[in-house]
Amino acid sequence: MRQWIYRKGWLLGLLLAMPHLKGQDAMNVPQKKDEEYNWLENLDSKEALDWVKAQNERSLAALRAYPEYPAFKEQALQILQAKDKIPYGAIVGGFVYNFWQDADHVRGIWRRATWDSYQSGKPQWDILLDVDALAKAEGKSYVFGGSRCLRPKFERCLVRLSEGGSDAAHYREFDIPSRRFVPDGFVLPASKSSLAWIDENQVFFDNALTPEVQTDSGYPIETRVWKRGTPLQDAKPVFSGQKSDVSVSSQVVWDQGKNYLFVYRALSFYTGELHALDGDKLVKLPLPVDIGFRGLFKGQLLFSNRSALAGFKPGSLLSAPYDRLLKGEAKIELIFAPNESQALDGIDQGQDYLYVALLDQVRNKVLRFERSRNGQWSQKTLPLDDKGTINLVSVDEESNRILLSYEDFLVPSSLYAIDGARLEKKLVQRIPARFKSEGLEIRQEFATSKDGVKVPYFVVHRKGLKRNGENPTLLYGYGGFEVSMQPTYAAIVGKLWLENGGVYALANIRGGGEFGPTWHQAALQENRQRAFDDFAAVAEDLIQKNITSSKNLGIQGGSNGGLLMGASFTQRPELFQAVICQVPLLDMLRYHKLLAGASWMAEYGNPDDPKMAAVLRTYSPFHNLRNDRNYPEVFFITSTKDDRVHPGHARKMAARMADLKKPFLYFENIEGGHSASANLQQSAERLALEYSYLWLKLRPQAKS
Repeated sequence: MRQWIYRKGWLLGLLLAMPHLKGQDAMNVPQKKDEEYNWLENLDSKEALDWVKAQNERSLAALRAYPEYPAFKEQALQILQAKDKIPYGAIVGGFVYNFWQDADHVRGIWRRATWDSYQSGKPQWDILLDVDALAKAEGKSYVFGGSRCLRPKFERCLVRLSEGGSDAAHYREFDIPSRRFVPDGFVLPASKSSLAWIDENQVFFDNALTPEVQTDSGYPIETRVWKRGTPLQDAKPVFSGQKSDVSVSSQVVWDQGKNYLFVYRALSFYTGELHALDGDKLVKLPLPVDIGFRGLFKGQLLFSNRSALAGFKPGSLLSAPYDRLLKGEAKIELIFAPNESQALDGIDQGQDYLYVALLDQVRNKVLRFERSRNGQWSQKTLPLDDKGTINLVSVDEESNRILLSYEDFLVPSSLYAIDGARLEKKLVQRIPARFKSEGLEIRQEFATSKDGVKVPYFVVHRKGLKRNGENPTLLYGYGGFEVSMQPTYAAIVGKLWLENGGVYALANIRGGGEFGPTWHQAALQENRQRAFDDFAAVAEDLIQKNITSSKNLGIQGGSNGGLLMGASFTQRPELFQAVICQVPLLDMLRYHKLLAGASWMAEYGNPDDPKMAAVLRTYSPFHNLRNDRNYPEVFFITSTKDDRVHPGHARKMAARMADLKKPFLYFENIEGGHSASANLQQSAERLALEYSYLWLKLRPQAKS
């Protein structure tokens, strides 16, 4: 009887989730023109929001009816609000600064502890700003976006606050000794502008306040110097770019007790010009446009190269004397060149040493580099476990103190304080296990893509797993923007998925940065299909190895990964039973006209170029929905407040599926920004919906 009730519940959910067919044969439904869906791009219009609310109501009713939904939400919330989370922080001026959220601090508190207190594992916190209290007092849905504090005293900070989690944010000057915002201090209204300290009475102002000073991507087109006590409009122009640029941004870099000032003109997402402000003179540095600026260290400008340079392979860590660069000379030196299985993952500098987090077969190690007086670089490997993911949490530029974390899929995150000189480490805190990992194992497998390239992926499952093709499996992917997918402690995945018998897989497809720039560049623009082929190859490999089958396989991805999901289910619908498509790009012929979309043309190509438009049309999910194909019931997730990837992508895709009588679920959070969640409660809600959907679609007994 209990089983019947269970089945009745999920069957009701499926019926509620399906768009009403009204007896019409889907094969005979005429397809609307693309532009007939553009009304859904009007973010806050009554018509569009009424559509959103109707879809939310229908989908939430279906998913909240799933029997395990309340338990999933509670379990997710317990993990997210746990008091024994690691309070990751930044070392600044002898203190460690941390932002903390829990059940008592929904919007969060900004706080600090002394280094000695923090690294003891029992920090004595000093609260600087209560964002919940501020939001209540000002009637705003503030989301804390970080701070920049002025050297050398670190008593004045520029605090970033957004409303609802959007990229557009306010800047306000904060005084730490008095614990209050500075009256008549530096203040910016909400926009994609930014501020950075030059000195106590001057800031860089990257201006995007009005459309006239925004690039086509919506970012600043100019940098100014703003002096305290003067009107914002009187800020002195330093540099101005062009509308077609991605952005113009200022950078203040600390080296050997001094601030160095730079302006970066981003020509595309991966190319740009680096200028140095030398006194009142702006100097364009003689470096290729496709380098990645990595900072200054003992007078050496650090950078990585995306293409071969001076005989050095792409993805190397290079340097050049800064004083010679100012004179127009580029004497380039090699610090480190990764081999074929390696990629640079993170670079930080301390007082005496340079630290490089290195990926090797998608697992981390950390190298310490020291520069001798004669200019030679020597290296040592930090004594750390190299089977998972190591994060350089914070490196103090004025001492040899380091905060570093280690984790993998099954090993909870551990935070270490390290003396960079002696390479001695001390465990600061290790979070307790959030799920039962006994009997689980991690494997690294390789799939063969359509063109013969070996594509690695991780899979986590129970030891002795029966390879009968019936295991519910969740495959996650991203594959873009040189972003690497690495093994991290999967607390939510572990509790809501692995602990209940699911299998989890993470794909390291081309387009990502797992093996350096060439791995990324292999799937750029006209070669984007390779990323989709790689992902399909991983799915097929899971099926061929009888780990799962298409009726038991679900996939998930967000942002660029949302595009991956859209392309995957439209190209290969027979491979998947469930698809979670989060904050996605889906209309690839209009993405450059929506919000920050124009900034991604170096990744996807320009839809206004007829040749590139033809390529984009071959995989653009919105343009490849067909009457005569059956698709899995996709779950779209987005946010009205996402001002990076327009929610119109998900809206239009879902609306077209509704018109074609194809099943789907849809949830749009009214706030939350690009993460689709503005606080921990919203995150728990979203996670509970996602895992209710996955089990609803993939649990074997639910389909028997």
